Amino acid sequence: MSDVAGSATLATRERRNADSDATGTEVMTYREALRLALREEMARDERVFVMGEEVGVFDGAYKVTAGLMDEFGEERVRDTPIAEEGFVGAGVGAAMLGERPVVEIMTINFLVVAMDQVINHAAKIGAMFGGEVRCPLVIRTPNGAGNQLTAQHSQSFDQWFASTPGLKVVSPATPADAKGLLKAAIRDDDPVLVIENLPIYKQRGEVPLDPEFVVPIGRAQVLREGSDVTLVTHSYATVRALEVAEKLAAEHGISAEVVDLRSLRPLDVETVAASVRKTNHAVCVEEGWPTYGVTAELAARIQHACFDDLDAPVERVGMAEVPLPYAKNLELAAMPNDERIAGAVLATLSRKS
Repeated sequence: MSDVAGSATLATRERRNADSDATGTEVMTYREALRLALREEMARDERVFVMGEEVGVFDGAYKVTAGLMDEFGEERVRDTPIAEEGFVGAGVGAAMLGERPVVEIMTINFLVVAMDQVINHAAKIGAMFGGEVRCPLVIRTPNGAGNQLTAQHSQSFDQWFASTPGLKVVSPATPADAKGLLKAAIRDDDPVLVIENLPIYKQRGEVPLDPEFVVPIGRAQVLREGSDVTLVTHSYATVRALEVAEKLAAEHGISAEVVDLRSLRPLDVETVAASVRKTNHAVCVEEGWPTYGVTAELAARIQHACFDDLDAPVERVGMAEVPLPYAKNLELAAMPNDERIAGAVLATLSRKS
């Protein structure tokens, strides 16, 4: 059964779980976990509403909001014009007046159109009003590459937003974190950007059914224990890193620890540093361009916190510094694939500080 065709079945399961206050887990896709989080929070708090392009009648560009308009009505699931600057601004205003809007942007590339609303308004309201007015706005949007969507639709702008004080940025890599971090974002009194990822919408995993399950913003997680090298990642890079760690163990006997950041702002440096102090080597991986990127910030933080513990310089892996090509072979060559990550690990372990 396709994810779209199964949306009604999922909605039925969600209602049953909510009615019985289920506290177990269920295997579901990343997009289903996001949908469950939205449904639970909309049922919990009538101030929560969803708005964006095609989120209602069409069930969302990626079917995350499938069935929500039928259940909650057009007032709380609002289709908008193709005008990101306008409806993100409307979300900011609604949040300032006490509502809790969840704005869906079809891709992070289109959020560039609304940068003024996000950076100059949402992120600064709490500080400029001395905390008397808050902006509990959530913006959901996917980033990432790999589907031949070309240069204007395949970018990762995590670092642009994570560099902005007043704005929280999370980037879940697993279905469980997709649910838990989205719920945390909706309950937060500050603006939160939830960066999802196109290739992992279909990824499946165990998701807690407890309606009160929330993943705290600002805490990284060690997804795989290791002793030789630390792979620091987030979003789809985490999926790649876990695969690479398995290959390194099988083919080279290398024990790689994988740390999933989960949150880019605030950044959990303590968990990362504790891992690097144990392994003495660090490779940071991101989907975006590494120049001025997330891995650049990580390298600086790790060097500062673990200077005496590093046996080699911090290595970084990211997208090739070019607008992403359309041709599949060139696209794959530009992306931070398993071979490049493994190569960076092997090079790091062969070097001395």
